[in-house]
Amino acid sequence: MKKLTLLLSGVLLVFFLVACSETTSTNDNDEENNEDKQSEESASENKKEENKEKEEEQGEQEKEETKPPQPYEPLEPAEDAEPLKDKLSEDELEQMPKAEAHGDDRTRMVPVGETLVKGAEDQTDGPLKNHRLVAYYGHPNSTNMGILGEMEPDALMEKLKEQTQAYSDADPSRPAIPTIELISTVAQRNPGPEGKYFHRTSPEQIDEYAELAKENDALLMLDVQLGTDSVINQVKLLEKWLKLPYVHLAIDTEFHVKEGETPGIDLGQVNGEEVQEAVEYLTKMVEENNLPDKIVLVHQFMDEALTNKEAIQPTENVEVVLNYDGWGNSSTKMSLYRKFVRNEAVQYGGFKIFYQKDEPVLNAEDVLKLDPNPAIINYQ
Repeated sequence: MKKLTLLLSGVLLVFFLVACSETTSTNDNDEENNEDKQSEESASENKKEENKEKEEEQGEQEKEETKPPQPYEPLEPAEDAEPLKDKLSEDELEQMPKAEAHGDDRTRMVPVGETLVKGAEDQTDGPLKNHRLVAYYGHPNSTNMGILGEMEPDALMEKLKEQTQAYSDADPSRPAIPTIELISTVAQRNPGPEGKYFHRTSPEQIDEYAELAKENDALLMLDVQLGTDSVINQVKLLEKWLKLPYVHLAIDTEFHVKEGETPGIDLGQVNGEEVQEAVEYLTKMVEENNLPDKIVLVHQFMDEALTNKEAIQPTENVEVVLNYDGWGNSSTKMSLYRKFVRNEAVQYGGFKIFYQKDEPVLNAEDVLKLDPNPAIINYQ
C-alpha cells in the first residue's frame, strides 16, 4: 500500500511538472506572439508614414510637373559677355557703392549679383527667380508719362530690347526679359465717370500692348494709379488680363488719395495690408486657373507713400518687388534705394530710371552695383 501511495505521488508530480512546463511554454509563446504583433503593428505604422511621405512628395512633384511654363524668352547674353563679378574690383565686390552708402557703413548685405534681399526666399517658379525684368513705363496717349507715349509700339519694342540686352550682357548669370509697364488706370484731378478720380485705359489699348508683349515673348505689367479707389477693386477691374499667363501687376502708391483729396495735388499712400490683399487675390487666381506664377511691383518714392510694409508677404505663387521710384541726382536715388528697398526689405528690389530727368542716367553696370541687385529696372 505504501508503495502504491508513493507511485501515485510520483505520477501526480510528473503531471504537475508537465502542466507547469506547458503553462510556462504557453506564457512564453504568448509573450513572443505579443512582441511579434507589436513589431508588426510598428512596421505597419512606419510603412504607412513612408507611403504618406511618398504620396506627398509625388503630389508636389506632379504639381510642379503640371505647372504651366512661364511664357517669355529672356535675351541671351552676348558670347563675349563676362560675369558681373569679373568686371568689378575687389573693393566693389566687398563693399557697397559709396553713393548708395551715403556716408554710412558700406558693407554689403548680399553679395554682388544676388537679387533677393537678405533673409528672403522665393518659393515660386516666377520670372525673377533666375532672371530680371527691364521695363518701359508709361501711357500711349501721353508723352509726359513715360516712354510708351513717345514711340510707336514696334519702335518701342526694338528700343526696349536694346536696353534689355545691356542688362543680359552686364550680368550673364541672370538674362533679362523685356517688359512693358502700361498704366492701365490713370489718376486725374477730376472725379471722372467713376467718381473715383481715375480714368481707365481703353480695353482696346490694353489688348494692343498685351498682343505686342505676346508676339515678342515679353511680359506686360499693368500699372494702377488708384485715385480714391481701392487696390483690390482695381485688381478686379483688370482680372480679364491678369488671367493671361504673361501679365503682372504694378501699384503706383503715390496716387492713392483719401476722399476729399486730389491726386497730383495731395500725396497719396497705400497701406501694406491693401497690397497683401492683392497678393493673396493673385495667389488664388494662379491656383484656380493653373497660371504661371505672378509678380506684384510696388512703387515708392517717399516714406509716406507706402505704410505698414511688414504686412506685405510673398507667397508660393506671387513674387513681390519694392521699387524705388524717384528722379534726380543718381547718388541721392541710390541712397534712397538703400533706405526704402534694402533696409525696409520684403523680397526683391526694383529701381526706376528717368531718361530725361536723372543726372546722370546710370548705365546697366552701375545699376547692378546696388545692394541687392535690382530684380526689375523700369525706364520712364
